[in-house]
Amino acid sequence: MRAHLKNGPAMKILIINSGSSSIKYRLFDLKKDRLLCKGIVERIGSDKALISHDAGRGRCFTGKVEACDHYKAIRHIFDILVSPKSGVMNSWADISAIGHRVVHGAEMFKGPVLINKAVIKAIEGFNELAPLHNPPAVLGIKACIEFAKGIPQAAVFDTAFHQTIPPYAYTYGIPYGFYKKYGIRRYGFHGTSHKYVSQQAAKILKKPLSRLNLVTCHLGNGCSITAVKSGRSIDTSMGFTPLEGLLMGTRSGDIDPAAVLFIMEKEGLSIKDADHMLNKKSGILGLSGVSNDMRDILKRLREGDKMAALILDIFAYRIIKYIGAYTAVMNRIDAVVLTGGIGENSAVIKSMIGRRVKGFLSKFRARLIVIPTDEEWMIAKETSEMVGAKNR
Repeated sequence: MRAHLKNGPAMKILIINSGSSSIKYRLFDLKKDRLLCKGIVERIGSDKALISHDAGRGRCFTGKVEACDHYKAIRHIFDILVSPKSGVMNSWADISAIGHRVVHGAEMFKGPVLINKAVIKAIEGFNELAPLHNPPAVLGIKACIEFAKGIPQAAVFDTAFHQTIPPYAYTYGIPYGFYKKYGIRRYGFHGTSHKYVSQQAAKILKKPLSRLNLVTCHLGNGCSITAVKSGRSIDTSMGFTPLEGLLMGTRSGDIDPAAVLFIMEKEGLSIKDADHMLNKKSGILGLSGVSNDMRDILKRLREGDKMAALILDIFAYRIIKYIGAYTAVMNRIDAVVLTGGIGENSAVIKSMIGRRVKGFLSKFRARLIVIPTDEEWMIAKETSEMVGAKNR
């Protein structure tokens, strides 16, 4: 059980995670440390839009809705929260604050912030850095502001946790003017997840986070590894975009840039084509030719597929390489933490990693721990703290 916010306001916090054609939501009662409901509006902008809502105890609902834009999708979310059949509140006024997941805060946002016009403008200014993520986040924010007038709202950034990475770790070996002009550097992502599991690891290890060196591995369709020293991110595998680092579901991860230029020339690919290939057609999908889902690869492994075995070896090898590098950077390690869909649920992957790192983990008396992530709860907690700080 997570600790209650004893010194903060008792709050019901709505979490909004807006995508280009979907909005995921969760409602937490932080006083009772309880998830009240969760759901998603999908296919926004089409005539096949659906809302799926789960409040537990049989209060579940899935049905077609009219959601031609994010505003109408948000309205359906608010309506179902107070529905006599499936709702969990008597009134929208019971919501104390709304927290929004925002992927990119660049160098401006080092933590969560209360949303105002200046914050929205700044987030929009980073659209070029996260064109698939920041614009829909802004749409969700604007819809909530218009529909839920008077309810405080906060933005929590995926990049914020990594703002403690030192310049020698985030600076690329390209002409420095590109960093000054365009902000090209390592930013890192999945920060909310890495922060959450670091805090949970400290509880499991029964030591202050300030005294721990951790390597946290978020392994899902997107994958990243972070070196967490004394509770602070000091390096991470994702870079300027979420493409760098580990082998992922559809992303290549680390690759020689010259190889990309070579392929572009030989195949006549445009910049857009190459971007699509690296982000959507590579990784596990590109190697297997059939699926980006690790469960499918494990099934093919059981059937004797040699390519499946190779994919697993590549996947595990890159993880182990980063764990070794980050252990060297921190000089010692207390634990390796696995989280995310693959990290939490795949016994095969845990075993492959565990066998190969067992030797040097034993030198440090370090542990391999699986911790389910809860990014939404972390966003709710940080939103509550922001609103509480404003009201004190």
